[in-house]
Amino acid sequence: MRLTKLKIGNVTVENNVFAAPLAGYTNYATRRLIKGYGAGLCYTEMVSAKGLKYGSENTEELLYTDEHEGFCAAQIFGSEPETMRFACEHKALEPFPIVDINFGCPVPKIYKNGEGSALLENPKLAEEIVKECVKSGKIITAKFRIGVSADKLVTEEFAKRMEGAGASLITIHGRTRDKMYAGEVNFEEIAKAKRAVQIPVVANGGVFSEADAEALLAQTGADGVMVARALLFDPQIFCDLTGKQRESKLQMLEKQLKWTEQVCDERFTLVFMRKMAAFYVKGERGAAAAKARLFAAASVSELRALMQEIF
Repeated sequence: MRLTKLKIGNVTVENNVFAAPLAGYTNYATRRLIKGYGAGLCYTEMVSAKGLKYGSENTEELLYTDEHEGFCAAQIFGSEPETMRFACEHKALEPFPIVDINFGCPVPKIYKNGEGSALLENPKLAEEIVKECVKSGKIITAKFRIGVSADKLVTEEFAKRMEGAGASLITIHGRTRDKMYAGEVNFEEIAKAKRAVQIPVVANGGVFSEADAEALLAQTGADGVMVARALLFDPQIFCDLTGKQRESKLQMLEKQLKWTEQVCDERFTLVFMRKMAAFYVKGERGAAAAKARLFAAASVSELRALMQEIF
């Protein structure tokens, strides 16, 4: 696909292939991995603004980064403009020049709390949130869906509001909230938003191959694409999209395991890497039996030995 640099506020990223923020997955080790495979921009897992305000230790752990990872953006969620600005100004967000506001999360717990995609039904409040966050001095971007349901599409209006409030880039997931992560991506809704604003637009949804990415760009006119669920099963999809050389699954796993160990305790490392290894074994011969063995690993050393045997 055609790679181009993207200017976001006063920052320029290397290419227009982004990695989506995925709760429970896009931690430090995963981001460092996919950045090495060519992703132009990675995001932290979705972080609660209230969690930062009230000193949640777990919330701050989600924002771990270092010089080895390189440039990265943080994503936060919430529904109170002042609390969202407080989060942007929090010490834990100092390493992140870009802060993305989540207006797309469809998870019932978030939605029922008036956060994430619930704000698609309250565009005035969403606008106020972005305006307040811009006052922090951070580069503010926004990620949102095309609406909560097919009869409540808001893409064009919401995009204009985000631009007017001071967002430097928007990412649009081309599905409604009620579709969660299934169903067809609505290319035309993303295209409408692209035609309506001057800031860069990144299209999200249904990218599992280079052909998918090219189709999404061609049919929406977007400036870039964002890869989400595909990176769980195949982080090296970014190699295909950016022209980098793939490596073996074992090499990939060993890097991810090493970087997880560096910043997490034994228990988290074991649980997380069992889960990731199970994703990567999909499609391999004897995958079901291999998954069962991986999930039975009782220690990181046992898991490492199994990885070397299976992959």
